[in-house]
Amino acid sequence: MFDVVVAGGGPAGAAAALTLARAGRSVLLAAPGGGPLPVGEALPAVARTLLRDLGADHAVPGNGHLPCHTTLSAWGSPLLSAVDSIRNPHGHGWHLDRALFDQRLRRCAEEHGAKTVPAPVVRPVHRDGGTWTVALGGRRQRTARCRWLLDATGRRAALATALGARRRMLDRLVALHLTLGPCCPPTPDTATLVEAAPDGWWYTAPLPGGGRLLVWYTDADLPGAAPAAAPEPFRTRLAGSLHTAARTAPHPFPADAVPRRASAHTTCLDAVHGDGWIVAGDAAIAFDPLSSQGILTALYTGMRAAEAVHAHLAGDPAAMASYAAAVADVHIAYLHNRHLFYLYEKRWPSNPFWYRRHTEPAPHPAGFRTPRQAG
Repeated sequence: MFDVVVAGGGPAGAAAALTLARAGRSVLLAAPGGGPLPVGEALPAVARTLLRDLGADHAVPGNGHLPCHTTLSAWGSPLLSAVDSIRNPHGHGWHLDRALFDQRLRRCAEEHGAKTVPAPVVRPVHRDGGTWTVALGGRRQRTARCRWLLDATGRRAALATALGARRRMLDRLVALHLTLGPCCPPTPDTATLVEAAPDGWWYTAPLPGGGRLLVWYTDADLPGAAPAAAPEPFRTRLAGSLHTAARTAPHPFPADAVPRRASAHTTCLDAVHGDGWIVAGDAAIAFDPLSSQGILTALYTGMRAAEAVHAHLAGDPAAMASYAAAVADVHIAYLHNRHLFYLYEKRWPSNPFWYRRHTEPAPHPAGFRTPRQAG
């Protein structure tokens, strides 16, 4: 029997488990324990403040990641502009080794008393008298009981959608990504590059270990999003870039260089909490990667969701509504910034990718249902 079962072992789930454990709650963190992790993710320098609030700054991020000192962009102009971390009061950001980052964050939760089990699937079976029975799928089938469920399963929002929440999508952005090999000789380049193109945009960044991530972002229904059966279409499109091709040229393409496709759209749930459950991270709100705030928001919402559950279990009737308001504030600020940043690129106004973003209605928060409606 636990106070809370947290489903999902990424930044949101680990931050939630750590926060609950530090508050003295009994918590079970059910981590998938397998499958491919995201690669090439960046952590902004301001995350230092959140990690300190979580009590994890002594161990996370730690060694094994690359510093990110500069962000380069060709956006609104063919010329490159640069933002240097020397002007950031928080210092530099990081190019993360995600497996290492997540592992250290989960270890911090364990140090404070959270129990971690590998469970690719977490399924609520039934709720009786305020107590959930939860099935934990994996090599070893088991069940657990808890007073509250915290869904940090990413864009799937597996628990919340099973309990009646609905997902709202703003766009159809997808990512075609490829990991390039280390260049020889190694280069000291640690900059991130973002480059707008007629039908989407490019992103490339170095990886710990010497490789490089290359990503093409476009809408799912546009020709550039078709899954490639061979590397030629992807490389042909890359050759038409002004800066990205040169940045990636020193890195060898793998022999089977077929880019993988992943969802990258902006989405949110219509309810971030309900009768005995709450969501955090991408399960609550998932951002366009252009924002570079995915992990930062996961840490923040994981911490705030855990604080809300702790307060609610302690008898605070306003805790859940306060959390929903906090998520809505993050959501509207993100929508506003996304809208402005896409408007800044005006070179291809009639192309479908840009036309859609320039003619979207003014951003507004979707709004979240009340706890009674959500339940």
